[in-house]
Amino acid sequence: MQTLFFIYTGGGLVLALISLPLIAGKVKPNPFYGFRVPLTLENPELWYPTNKFFAKRQLIVALVEVAAAIGLYFYPNITIDGYALSVLPVFVVAFAIAFIQSWRYMKSLK
Repeated sequence: MQTLFFIYTGGGLVLALISLPLIAGKVKPNPFYGFRVPLTLENPELWYPTNKFFAKRQLIVALVEVAAAIGLYFYPNITIDGYALSVLPVFVVAFAIAFIQSWRYMKSLK
């Protein structure tokens, strides 16, 4: 279970770190990194505010993932399957919410 703990916490920390340049507006439109959909890739006026909005939520998702990974790691008598099947849905649901909010925000800017 220790390996999963390091994967989940490490992944959350990496996600948090890669959100910072997007929040700062330092990432230009590109096909590899950011909120990459046709509307944002074609229009820098949409790219920067949408990515800043998305990255702030991505940072929250990362912190939620790390908190869930740490909290559930110390949950008494949790099995490795229980741990894996508890942290992963936390990330998936949080990320889905962040994506939907960002999509709606992007559409409101159009």
